[in-house]
Amino acid sequence: MVVLDTYQYFLHRYMHHNKFLYCHIHSQHHRLVVPYAFGAFYSHPLEAFTFDTVGALLAFVVSGMSPRASIFFFSFGTIKSVDDHCGILLPGNPFHCFFINSTAYHDLHHQLYGGEYNFSQPFLVMWDRILGTYMPYSLEKREEGGFQLRPDKNCKDN
Repeated sequence: MVVLDTYQYFLHRYMHHNKFLYCHIHSQHHRLVVPYAFGAFYSHPLEAFTFDTVGALLAFVVSGMSPRASIFFFSFGTIKSVDDHCGILLPGNPFHCFFINSTAYHDLHHQLYGGEYNFSQPFLVMWDRILGTYMPYSLEKREEGGFQLRPDKNCKDN
């Protein structure tokens, strides 16, 4: 998890800060202001290759995991990524119980003001916290049902 998250955090952040890469490659994924489950894999082919294929190969080689462990790990990562983009907060969702990097966390990144925050994916948020790109948020119940995602006022004002 640490190897994959480290690789993807820095690549993801770089794609946001490099105007050429953002405009020509990563912006395709961010056309989804409100993410949906299959949007997890809605990206430019070059981005899909560098994030997923190269990232998986790097995590596999560096960690020394067995082929059997890699099948479990990358299947789990794929399911988690789909969940992170689904836009639905379900009570008792095990991903939300064990990971701070959840649907709400990633939805905030896709909002218009969130493009400079919450780059971490798919598991841990350590790099966002260490490097100051973590944007805290709250979920407020709506009268008509569901939740409203709100960034922390202190963070948005800074």
